[in-house]
Amino acid sequence: VDDVMVPYISRKELEPAYYGFTEADWDREFVVAGELPGPSTRKLRDIYETLRAAYCGKVGVEYRHMISKEEKVWIGSIVESPFRSTVTKEQQIMMLEGLARAELFEKFLSMKHSTAKRFGLEGGESIIPGIQALVEHGSELGLEHVIIGMPHRGRLNVLGHVVGKPLPQIFHEFTPHEDPDAESYLGSGDVKYHLGTSSHMKLRNGRDVHFSLLANPSHLEAVDPVVVGKTRAKQFYLKDYDRKKTISLLLHGDASFAGQGVVAETLELSDLRDYTTGGTVHVIVNNQIGFTTDPRYARSSPYPTDVAKTVGVPIFHVNGDSLEDVVRVFKLAVEYRQRFGKDVVVDVFCYRRHGHNELDQPMFTQPLMYKKIKDHPTPLTIYSQKLIREGVITEEEYKATYDRIMNMFNENFTAAKEWKPSSRDWLASQWTGIKSPSNYSEIRPTGVNEDLLRTLGLDMTRVPATFRIHPLLKKIIAERKTSIELGESIDWATAESLAFASLLIEGNHVRLSGQDSERGTFSQRHAVWHDQNQPAVYIPMNNLSKPQAQLEICNSNLSEMAV
Repeated sequence: VDDVMVPYISRKELEPAYYGFTEADWDREFVVAGELPGPSTRKLRDIYETLRAAYCGKVGVEYRHMISKEEKVWIGSIVESPFRSTVTKEQQIMMLEGLARAELFEKFLSMKHSTAKRFGLEGGESIIPGIQALVEHGSELGLEHVIIGMPHRGRLNVLGHVVGKPLPQIFHEFTPHEDPDAESYLGSGDVKYHLGTSSHMKLRNGRDVHFSLLANPSHLEAVDPVVVGKTRAKQFYLKDYDRKKTISLLLHGDASFAGQGVVAETLELSDLRDYTTGGTVHVIVNNQIGFTTDPRYARSSPYPTDVAKTVGVPIFHVNGDSLEDVVRVFKLAVEYRQRFGKDVVVDVFCYRRHGHNELDQPMFTQPLMYKKIKDHPTPLTIYSQKLIREGVITEEEYKATYDRIMNMFNENFTAAKEWKPSSRDWLASQWTGIKSPSNYSEIRPTGVNEDLLRTLGLDMTRVPATFRIHPLLKKIIAERKTSIELGESIDWATAESLAFASLLIEGNHVRLSGQDSERGTFSQRHAVWHDQNQPAVYIPMNNLSKPQAQLEICNSNLSEMAV
């Protein structure tokens, strides 16, 4: 194609000759203390081989844009180390098992439901063992709860092999017409790959982790701030103050991560005091295509992940066909998150074996690309052949694994015919006391005693003797106090504060968030007072005369959607 751009300059920059070195310099020694792990002086030949091994293989790392030197040194010491940990035979067999289940799951569904849309993960199946490794390694670093948001591509695979949704239920949802109760838990339309669930899983390392996969709309990235918000709320109620027990895991498409503004908004919330969750792990399922649009027409930057550079977080690119590298990078990502409490991005460079869905024809728009994909071996074929060549397993052992997994899917497919839905199956999170949409709650009294409201109102209009309030605000507060004492002419902002205070003394935590939440856009709320002589604030609703829950009033960035 005429307009394909060849990164010629980038290739030249990888060669020593670009910097004026010749063959005569290969054995010259240079001081590299503080720049490369190992000896303080190294020959140019050694430096070149070390850097080539670190950055010109199946993994690419972008981290020199980061602000923190400590974080850059930590990442460099790992990716540039010539002494990488080896993968054991047991670990290789475990990775093969995870990859085989992921790929054969898609294969099995394609055989049983050849005319159904399922938005399969074919081409990117290595992400499943990658996520499994991330969670297991994270659990050894304190992780107990994982909140997941993702688009529909690969959702069924994640539900079945990460979150632990029963396979009979997944298979049953492909034939809702056979179930008279289907509408009670499925709704209508193409909902099965938009559904969420929650579960408690015992991992292969024996540790327990709770998963919550949120339902998502077709606006692919709209779920991002919902996941982050739920994570923040869960950390609050679990008193997870160091934010090590609960993390957000967001899966993105390459086109949506670069193209949808809510991604940038969510990233900008990541390091704000009142919004941080201690880091989100972002995983890009990089199909190298957006529906039918080529990357060169889908973004202005070289990589879909470049938007993440605005907040100075590390970005790891990894070849999705190289399973062991995928697993290594996922483990490194969660280790960085647990150590530094910041977002991290993993870009899995893979492909989409079918069209936008299984019934779509991609050769209308990408004929050359899909001719190559058709002839390209699957990740499972590549990895199983690698293990057979290396003598880790035999052909017979691989065939036995293949047959065992396919038989397991067949057994669950048969069991799906007898599966009966629970009244809670429509929920992404199974909350005690939450009823289905078809049930109505009884009307409950919500009024508050007038004397109690007056007491709360006077509490909120009391100015500490040593606090220097702005003269105009002092006048506003005095007028508010008068209206409360008289019980008349109470404005909207005062009524709102009384409502919040009544919730607080009943033990209900209240959080209000947004750009101008403290003062109010129209200078009406004044929930946080600022001392005019020193950097101090006073929050009246956190100083009531009765026992109370905590109020959080959180100013935010100027977000159109994410907050």
